[in-house]
Amino acid sequence: MNIRTLRLFLHLCESKNFSQTAEAMHVSPSALSRQVQKLEQDIGHALFVRDNRRVELTPIGNQLLPVAMRIVNEWKQFQVAINNEDAELKGEIKLFCSVTASYSHLPELLSSFRVKHPYIEFKLLTGDPALAIDKVLNDEVDIAISAMPEQLSPRVEFATISEIPLSFIGPAGISSFVEELQKESPDWNKIPFILPQTGTSRVRADNWFKQMKIKPNIYAQIAGNEALVSMVSLGCGVGIAPDVVINNSPVRDKVQRLSTIAPMKPFKLGVCCKRSQLDNPLLKALWSEVTAKKSIVD
Repeated sequence: MNIRTLRLFLHLCESKNFSQTAEAMHVSPSALSRQVQKLEQDIGHALFVRDNRRVELTPIGNQLLPVAMRIVNEWKQFQVAINNEDAELKGEIKLFCSVTASYSHLPELLSSFRVKHPYIEFKLLTGDPALAIDKVLNDEVDIAISAMPEQLSPRVEFATISEIPLSFIGPAGISSFVEELQKESPDWNKIPFILPQTGTSRVRADNWFKQMKIKPNIYAQIAGNEALVSMVSLGCGVGIAPDVVINNSPVRDKVQRLSTIAPMKPFKLGVCCKRSQLDNPLLKALWSEVTAKKSIVD
């Protein structure tokens, strides 16, 4: 039994899927299976009941779970302690956010923390914010900047840092639907829409369509708000995007907010991590810094 094996065991307890755990933990499925079998041999009992789709913990597996969590957390604390010669925290934090958030919110969040903890390194990954919480849950990153979803997993801790308005935008230049768009009451069924594939913005857009009894003519579904604004600027359709993305876009002068549409309810932007990871001294220090700064939005 070793720490690496226990980490694999803990991830598998959450994912209940060998393929997901193997991918997230960067091992082959066969290597993962061998590690689990070796752990079961060491303990002398089966830890999982397997079928073709999922795995479930046996009673012995459920008994091992809190023990494994305690061992792994104590090991992390021990590693930090022996590396902190001058009471300085050292290590790496993997952080995920959108490209826009990396310069609109990240500097303010990390500026004072970097001064207090200069030996903590950040590995920054950027991408579609709709993926943020899944990346946290799958242990691909330690912490992420994300919109508050309609339903938040009980395994996730979320701290609000700001409130982000959403706007409908259309191209500022010529488009095939410009005449319809200029009407006082446009026929939205005749106008192409560019929408996010997933995430809070997509949920808000779908709810608006239902409320307005519109069956949208969807031209494209885009991963990432920055690309969506660019598609709108090219005259491909009307879209919905967070104001912070629109305001910081290099093509913001080529799009216009549509005043003929009632404003949407803003969403809460925050930082999130797995609750089980808050015992990690590095994350605990960062979380304390973030929550000390956060503005609580009701």
